[in-house]
Amino acid sequence: MSVRDLIPWSRNDGNQVPSVFREGERDPFLSLHREVNRLFDDVFRGFGSSLPAFGVSAFSGGWPSVEISNSEKEIRVSAEVPGLEEKDIEVLLDDGVLTLKGEKRSETEDRDRQFSERYYGRFERRIPVGFELKEDEVDARFKNGVLTVTLPKTEKAQSQVKRIAIKN
Repeated sequence: MSVRDLIPWSRNDGNQVPSVFREGERDPFLSLHREVNRLFDDVFRGFGSSLPAFGVSAFSGGWPSVEISNSEKEIRVSAEVPGLEEKDIEVLLDDGVLTLKGEKRSETEDRDRQFSERYYGRFERRIPVGFELKEDEVDARFKNGVLTVTLPKTEKAQSQVKRIAIKN
């Protein structure tokens, strides 16, 4: 098998003009439609949900990335926000929902940039807590690009946790 055997239009007898049509299909608009769909599928396949410029929200994919731990006494939310400072981030707790929001600004002018995979712009991440909290004891700390919010549970919320035995 040669490389020419892998090219679709090299399989003809040399007298035919290369064609983008599938065998038995001669509708040019349908063929164009399929090729454009294939092109878009190929282009967007590797992006996942982290590219806001193409209509896919960066927030639905989870930016900033968070880690949530739930112990008996507290809930701890850590968010990675590299390149930001404390003044760029706002932390809100309203009706059992923790909201992290802010804005990451570009460090250079657009005319100087040739290529960038970095995300710039506003972000907002809402995290439902689901427990009664001691709202006056909520603590937020920022260190080395990581925001950590500690949400202490009330005694009532701590006592509502039930351990369920697993049976064979």
